[in-house]
Amino acid sequence: MSTEPAPVSASRRRPLSKETVLRSAVALADEAGTGALTMRKLAARLGVEAMSLYHHVRNKEAILDGMVDLLFGEIELPPKDLHWRAAMRRRAVSTRDALLRHPWAIGLMDSRSNPGLATLRHHDAVIGCLRSGGFTLAGAAHAFSVLDSYVYGFTLQELSLPFESSADIEDLADSILEQMPRDEFPHLTEMIGHHALKPGYAYAAEFDIGLDLILDGLQRQRESWL
Repeated sequence: MSTEPAPVSASRRRPLSKETVLRSAVALADEAGTGALTMRKLAARLGVEAMSLYHHVRNKEAILDGMVDLLFGEIELPPKDLHWRAAMRRRAVSTRDALLRHPWAIGLMDSRSNPGLATLRHHDAVIGCLRSGGFTLAGAAHAFSVLDSYVYGFTLQELSLPFESSADIEDLADSILEQMPRDEFPHLTEMIGHHALKPGYAYAAEFDIGLDLILDGLQRQRESWL
């Protein structure tokens, strides 16, 4: 059965522009990943001929550059009137939210060699917030790196887990416990039975705990970096 997107009728078609092309590309990638993103499929989604796209974007690489820039534009910039720690927390939460909306982006966020204005604005604002918060230039680089590594890594793991709801966790945990020789794996048994299966447990809550640990460490090290 064909999975080609249905052409858009002329009456519903919006005027083609670079932003329209990029936002349609984001929507297509959200649905099926960047592997499904081709000029032909994107053109079909927009109801135009593939050659029409080249009036607005040079090639697929330019589309990927623009998609990443759109995503960076969705991330909240660190508010200038907040303490650096609170600002970095809000920015980290906003970044995770954006990545959960667009799972394809994790491997692309920092891979582009032609960053757009939203990307540059975002990075400049993060560095400026850290520098204003008392970080040295090297310290700001360390903080930026560890925060992004944590946010990207946690979100990638979160998206890869074989469960979504508390009910899914319970079903998976029960299945593992039924098959696992508990006397051989006492620590794992304890973790599953007395932590993961506690009422209200949600893996997503681990994000805030880990983020606070990182922010605590940055607070302690902030003035020691030259």
